[in-house]
Parts: sequence; structure tokens; C-alpha cells
Amino acid sequence: MAAAPVRTLCCSVLRLSSRQFSTTCGVQAGEKWRKEHGLARSGTEYGPLTDLPDWSYADGRPAPPMKGQLRRKQEREVLTRRIVMLNSELDRGIEMWSEKQQEAERVKEHKKSLLLKPKGKLLMEKKSKS
Repeated sequence: MAAAPVRTLCCSVLRLSSRQFSTTCGVQAGEKWRKEHGLARSGTEYGPLTDLPDWSYADGRPAPPMKGQLRRKQEREVLTRRIVMLNSELDRGIEMWSEKQQEAERVKEHKKSLLLKPKGKLLMEKKSKS
């Protein structure tokens, strides 16, 4: 019960304070522009500054990958595997749906073939129309 009066006191102090206290999340500078131009939300998500090494040896050998680069590479591999798995599931689903449609069409044609056929006069009239 002691927490409620402290909270009330804290809120009332903030209301009486001359400073403005914002609890909304700030939008990163340029995020909208980058999205409109097909770039990443922030400059640190992907791109040459993020993906390429910061340095290399004087003889031209590449630097060993940093932890962040290895982490991003692993995340991309996991995402790629998931995309491939979901794509194969989608392909299997489309194939199964197509097979069901073909089976339904075969059943429909089979039922149609089992119907009674016109005989005698009706058969002659049907032939003369076509």
C-alpha cells in the first residue's frame, strides 16, 4: 500500500514541474525518407558501412570478421532457411490443392457418366439437334 502514495506523489510532482516530460518514442531522423527510397530504416541495419570490415592488413589480407558481422550473417542464414522452408510448404500446398481440384473434376465426370442415357426417340432428337 505504500507504493500507491509514492506514485501519486511522483505524478503530482511531474505535473507541477516546469519541464516537459515525454513518454512517446522518438522517430529516428530520416527514417521516413530512407523507407521511401527503398533503403534500410536506419543506417546501421545493412550496407557497406555495416557489412564490410572496418580495416584490413597492410598486405591486403582481410580482417577477421567482427562479432556483429558474424551475428548478422547467422541471422540472415536462419531467415534464408525459413524462407526456403515456407516456400516449399507453399509449393506443396498448391500441388495438393491442384490434385484435389483434379480429383473433384474426375469424380464429377464419373458421376455424370453414371447418369441414365437417353434412349429411343430422345436419342434421335438429341442427335438431330447437334
